Amino acid sequence: MPDLGLEVLLKGSNMLRLLQGLWVALRISLIAVVISIPLGLLFGVLMTRKNVVLKAIFRVYLEFIRIMPQLVLLFLFYFSTTRTFGWNLSGETASIIVFVLWGTAEMGDLVRGALISIIPQAVRRLIPLSINLITRMIKTTSLILMIGVVEVLKVAQQIIEANRMSSPNAAFGIYLTVFLLYFIACWPISMLAKYLERKWR
Repeated sequence: MPDLGLEVLLKGSNMLRLLQGLWVALRISLIAVVISIPLGLLFGVLMTRKNVVLKAIFRVYLEFIRIMPQLVLLFLFYFSTTRTFGWNLSGETASIIVFVLWGTAEMGDLVRGALISIIPQAVRRLIPLSINLITRMIKTTSLILMIGVVEVLKVAQQIIEANRMSSPNAAFGIYLTVFLLYFIACWPISMLAKYLERKWR
């Protein structure tokens, strides 16, 4: 049996810290989802309007969010805007802003696509896609460690670093555990989306 370094999880409060880090990721995702879904609904409805100027502005916003990697947006909000405008944003606040901007754009495009199809099918088409957006948002929170937010991946790195000498193989076991935690958090949501898609097809 290969040494996976899983015994590190039983040291002190390492497992509890991983779960707390997962909660940070889920909390940021949840707040962003709660804000971005209604904004996305409004955004999607407005994108179907005939106003050429409004449509052009929204299209530029949508393309900007899609082209710009989330990591760059995180750096932009956390480092650049705080220095330029003198804002005092925490890493979590910057993360929520970026995820709301991203979620609003993605949700708005989903709503726009659903609305231009036959109206009775719009909700059936939209709900599974919206649920899939939630799972993507949860998984993408792994990027926020780059701006200092202590979420599950950051905690994993801290545990591995603290046990590098005593348990050099811990990285595999710890990252495997992080993968399983993300899987446990996202799999039921993904299954719900697939179930609704099959039911309403």
